[in-house]
Amino acid sequence: MSKNIFVFASFYPKANQESQVQEILKGMVDPTRSEPGCLRYDLYTSTKDGVSFHLFENYSDAAALDFHRQTTHYKSYRSVIEALLEKPIGVVVMDQINALK
Repeated sequence: MSKNIFVFASFYPKANQESQVQEILKGMVDPTRSEPGCLRYDLYTSTKDGVSFHLFENYSDAAALDFHRQTTHYKSYRSVIEALLEKPIGVVVMDQINALK
C-alpha cells in the first residue's frame, strides 16, 4: 500500500535576494502542481527574523516525489537557488501519523 509523503522545505535568502528567491519559488508552483502524484504544493512566506519562504508539499507516494526531483524545472531551480540563500535549504520529509477523515 502506498502512502502519502509530505515535504516541508525552508529557504532563507541572502540580503537583497528576497525578490529573486520568491520569483524562482513561485515559478515552481504551477509546473509542480501539474505533475502526476502531486496533491499539494503551496508556497508561504514569513517575515519573522527576516524574510523566509516555505514550501508545503504533498505527494501520493515516494515514486511521485522521486518523479518531481527528476523534472527539468526542479533541476533548474536547484541549480540556481543555493547561491541566493544564507544557508542550505532545510528539507524535512514526513510520513503522516494521523489524519482527519
